[in-house]
Amino acid sequence: METTQDYDAIIAEKAQRVFDSMKPRVSDADMVRLKDAFELAKEAHSSQFRKTGEPYILHPIAVATIAAGELRLDVNSVIAAFLHDVVEDTPHSIEEIEARFGDDVAYLVKVLTKPEKKQYATTKQVDNFKQMLNSMQRDIRPIFVKLADRLHNMRTLSSMKSDKQMKIAGETDYFYAPLANRLGLYYVKTELENLSFRFRCPHDYKEITRLIEIDRKQQKERLERFRRQVEATLVESGIEASVAVEYRAPYSIWRKMNRYGDDFNHLKYRHFTEIIFKVPDDSDEKETALKIYSILTDSFKEKPGGLSNYIDSPKENGYQSLHVKLLADFGRWQEVHINSERMAEDSHRGLETRQSQEYIERWLHKFRNVLRDIGKHEVGIDFMEKVTATFYNDDIMVFTPHRKTILLPQKASVLDFAYEISTEIGDHAKYARINGFLASVKDPLQRGDVVEIFTDPDVTPSLDRLEAVVTYKARNAIQTYLGNIPKPEFNRCGFCHPIPGEEVIGFREDDESLTIHKRDCPIAIRLAAQRGDQIESVDFEPDGTLYPVTVSIKAIDRVHLFVDIADCISKRLNLNMTSYMSSCKDYIASIEISFGVHSFSELETIMKSISSIDGVDEVKRKID
Repeated sequence: METTQDYDAIIAEKAQRVFDSMKPRVSDADMVRLKDAFELAKEAHSSQFRKTGEPYILHPIAVATIAAGELRLDVNSVIAAFLHDVVEDTPHSIEEIEARFGDDVAYLVKVLTKPEKKQYATTKQVDNFKQMLNSMQRDIRPIFVKLADRLHNMRTLSSMKSDKQMKIAGETDYFYAPLANRLGLYYVKTELENLSFRFRCPHDYKEITRLIEIDRKQQKERLERFRRQVEATLVESGIEASVAVEYRAPYSIWRKMNRYGDDFNHLKYRHFTEIIFKVPDDSDEKETALKIYSILTDSFKEKPGGLSNYIDSPKENGYQSLHVKLLADFGRWQEVHINSERMAEDSHRGLETRQSQEYIERWLHKFRNVLRDIGKHEVGIDFMEKVTATFYNDDIMVFTPHRKTILLPQKASVLDFAYEISTEIGDHAKYARINGFLASVKDPLQRGDVVEIFTDPDVTPSLDRLEAVVTYKARNAIQTYLGNIPKPEFNRCGFCHPIPGEEVIGFREDDESLTIHKRDCPIAIRLAAQRGDQIESVDFEPDGTLYPVTVSIKAIDRVHLFVDIADCISKRLNLNMTSYMSSCKDYIASIEISFGVHSFSELETIMKSISSIDGVDEVKRKID
């Protein structure tokens, strides 16, 4: 264990790193203010310690280190990073901060201080989110300091109890990671997502991390060969650039597996090759990027339709790059990202690095308009729902058959469209036709779609539909309907359908009933961000109850395949199949079987048994 003297040395050394990082870009007077802020924070937190037993001052120093070194914020933001917990956790006041460091620092610290009220509009968490978002009406810097604070909290989350981990990880995944992405902080977003994933779903995180390491070792030789070939091709053409192979993070891979319904081994583009080039004095970024593209496609075969030009058409968060898919000598398409040093730096630091102030102002103006619109509605959880639905997505324009224009957020579904027309149509929407083709009411819409809704009075809102909508109007209508249905004392989430033995978390409802969710359930993540105080640890053990599940099987078709699968389930495992659906195309059989299980371990045993059948290639649980 560290002694007091040892900690004094550690604290001084870590603080000096902040000063050294800031020295090249601040005046002597500002350096004095920066050191004064550190001394105040050190004195204010002198009697406080973190859960790890370390002096609390190490946290503000770490936040200041991220703000100064990783985000390269201005001196007042770094001063605020040192002081961000002083007013909230110690007797020092905002007035004292203002007198000592000026009104700009005082404003930053005030925004970063969680509001203390006798009664919150909804919850302390939501009020805190709203305060930070409203600050962007005036200044974007508090959000960057808060992201530095959240990043360090997530990096040190292992010392917390599991329910506290779920609360912090849930709000990180729900609010802070998407916000970092919207601000162009790609690497911050990625780290926050993965840390959240690690603590929300440790089993899945560990398993995907293990699979990545196995794949990395298996692919190392040929990926390194491809990397050297790309590098040599550029060197021969006089291009100065670094070339590296990067694996996507566990959360990104997990998300893609769920989005596309693939297991790890069937997932494409688990890694990519990144080229970061220097721009010659007699050229510009786009010209150099296109030159590299031309050089590479002269040496490697390009996948038709595999080019994505984010230089001319940046993503909404400002991300720029040229993406191309090239065929390696081992017969696999490789995704290649072509970036300038400036583009790569922007991905690290986001909007703070934008050379064009016009870009920053245009982006902030759009956001401020969104906030003003949201402010006309309720300020509680519905406020947060509409922020995440509206702010994190671009708009798409779709049409009724009568050519009426409907404007919806990107990722909006047919149900969002239906509720935009009327609540009655949304409540009873049964199916739809998109551009004349039959579609589910949960299907997402694309820009320019023509949508026709068909209703049935027997169809009513359900919990799974809540997860298929993103607009305030649709969510409010579905929640109102569901809120009028009497709730049982004990609930399993109707979206993620947890079964005993899975990693679960409980949420205490307003009526004191308990709802159990899988720890990776989107509803649980959202509730953790909004109602963290209602989280309860749950041991969900088998009790003899059978829980319905459906598994999807992909196999090479052959004689007696169905008999062998049925024999495995019915005779060997003594299970009763409730449904069986199969189809075959080009000798590939796709099968779905439903049955009841007592626990997750029993389901795993069943899936392994089915996997051992001759010809079976893939078995996975289907979640509706």
